[in-house]
Amino acid sequence: MNFTSCGQNGSVEGFCIIKSIEKKTASSGSSYLDMTIGDKSGEMNAKLWDVKDLHVKYGQNDFVKVRGTVTVYRGVEQFKIERIRHVIDGDNVKIEDYIESADLSGEVMLRYIENIVSRFEDEELKKLVGAVIDEKREKLLYWPAALKLHHSVRSGLLLHTLSILRLAQGVCSVYPFVCKDLLYSGIILHDIAKIDEINSSDIGIAADYTVRGNLVGHLVMGAIEIDRIGSRLGISEETLTLVEHMLISHHGVPQFGAAQFPMFIEAEILSELDLLDARIYTMCHEISQKNVGEFTGRQWSLDERKLYNHGKNGEYKANLDE
Repeated sequence: MNFTSCGQNGSVEGFCIIKSIEKKTASSGSSYLDMTIGDKSGEMNAKLWDVKDLHVKYGQNDFVKVRGTVTVYRGVEQFKIERIRHVIDGDNVKIEDYIESADLSGEVMLRYIENIVSRFEDEELKKLVGAVIDEKREKLLYWPAALKLHHSVRSGLLLHTLSILRLAQGVCSVYPFVCKDLLYSGIILHDIAKIDEINSSDIGIAADYTVRGNLVGHLVMGAIEIDRIGSRLGISEETLTLVEHMLISHHGVPQFGAAQFPMFIEAEILSELDLLDARIYTMCHEISQKNVGEFTGRQWSLDERKLYNHGKNGEYKANLDE
């Protein structure tokens, strides 16, 4: 982990995320905290001995500064915490530097998306999409797109949305008969209910699915949200029906959760681009873990395929270069 030396006794300090934390009892009868702490470079076990009442304020996914010493216990590195506190504004550190995050900030990505919406010619779609973004703005900026699969990083939901939107801009240049406003609306809104489907901390780490997420799922939840907001705004039934269909069909086939097959061109394009972006992101991530000339293990989300790193790809890095 990226700690820096801070004393002659071997003490080091740095910033990290508490990945897990559990209060335990030592053989002496005293209490201690058993943690897993980590940053982008890795993670390790940590112990905070002689726990006091003030230590109960720490929990999973907290962003903290720690000081202590690295020891070796049964051949494994372990961090003995001497001091710990939550990160404060005066530390001048960014959470994105310590957890897996989208290459672009949530603010930059959302600004790009809103600029697209501002150019809509369809006033109903402009009004609807703008209202949904305004209502979900705070969480949109950092929400992940998944627990473990594609775009399961801070601001991953916006990154996935932005990637599909940019792909769609290319598709529309090839097929000018496509209704851009409708397609872009479906893309921007297709995963909006993941905000309510997934439990996430305010630093953008997904924990698990909500009860409603498990029982209903983001496709149907999204359609319900669009109907609620659209009805309040007085959006026509025709427009709401088209958008809602795109949301409930974007997984393509019922075996992957779609309530309907895509039944018009824009819905089909959304479904195909959603699958394309998810697969490319996953493939890039898995291949990057292997040396040139090696295969990955079988990927269950990619039809049990093994992936080959031929070494000719560049690094996956999101950008807004035209």
